[in-house]
Amino acid sequence: MLKFNIKTDKVVKLDNNKDVHVFNAEDDNLDQVTVESFGEEWSKFNYFDEKEIENIGNEYFDIVDFSKFDEQSTVLDVGCGTGRWSIYLSSKFSSVYAMDPSKAIYSAAKLTKDIPAIHLIKASAENIPFDDETFDLVISLGVLHHIPDTQKALNSIVKKVNKDGQCLIYLYYALDNRSFFYKMIFYTSGFFRFFISKSPSFLKKIICDLIAIFVYLPFIFLSKLVKVILGEKLSNKIPLSYYSNKSFNVIRNDSLDRFGTPLEQRFSKKQIEKMMHEAGLHDIKFSNNQPYWHVIGQK
Repeated sequence: MLKFNIKTDKVVKLDNNKDVHVFNAEDDNLDQVTVESFGEEWSKFNYFDEKEIENIGNEYFDIVDFSKFDEQSTVLDVGCGTGRWSIYLSSKFSSVYAMDPSKAIYSAAKLTKDIPAIHLIKASAENIPFDDETFDLVISLGVLHHIPDTQKALNSIVKKVNKDGQCLIYLYYALDNRSFFYKMIFYTSGFFRFFISKSPSFLKKIICDLIAIFVYLPFIFLSKLVKVILGEKLSNKIPLSYYSNKSFNVIRNDSLDRFGTPLEQRFSKKQIEKMMHEAGLHDIKFSNNQPYWHVIGQK
C-alpha cells in the first residue's frame, strides 16, 4: 500500500475485513449538502452486479489504452461512490485507491470486500493524501461537476498523475451536440429538479423512483420503438435513449442522481478541453460515444 503524505485522522475497521482510512473532511470547495445527498444515494444503491459493472465500465473506459499500463501501475478513483469503477479497474491494475468524501465509502467497502487490491480512503479532492505525481491513472467519473469550483478540483487531481500518466474524467455535457427540442425538454426537467433536490430525503427518493417509472421508461420504450422502425441513428436522438440497454437499478440510480442532487454544473466540449489544458494535460481525447462527455488527457 502506498504511503500517505498527511496524517490519518482515524482508521475504521469494518467487519468485512476492509479498512477505511479517514482524513480531514474540511474543504472550502465542497458543497456539504451535495456530499450528504450522495452519501444517501450510494447507501440506497449500494449493489451492482459484475455484468452491469463490466458493461457500463466498457462505455466509460472506451478511450483508455490499457496496454500503456503494466502490473505495477496504480490508479486513483476520485469520488468513487460505491466503488464500481474501482472494481472494473482492479483486474487491470496492481492497486486501486478508491476515495470519496461521503459515507458512500462504506458502501464501497461492502461492494469491494472480496478484492484486496482496492484500498479505501475517505477524503475530498482538495485533500488527497498522496504526494504529487503518484498515480499512473487518475479517474473521476460523474463527480467534478458537483463541486463548486470544478477547475480547482480538476487541478488538484491532475497533480497526483505521474509524468506521462493519464487522467480520465466524465463531466455532464451542456447539450452542445443536441437539438433545440432536446434542450427544451432538458431545461424543463431542470425546473423540477430544483424543487425535488430540496425535498426531504425520503420524499426525494420516492419522487425519483416515480420519475424513473413514468418518465425514463416511456422515453426508453419510445427510443426502442424508433430504433426498430427508423434505425439506431434516429433512436439516439430520443432523450434518455442511453438507458435502453440499462437495468432498472441503474435507471433508478441515475434518476436520483439527476433530480436529487442539489448542485449540478454542465460544460461544453470546448470548455472541458480548455479546463484540461489549464490543469496541465495534453493530447486531449474525447469519446464520441455516450455518456457525454468523457475524456482522457496525458500529463
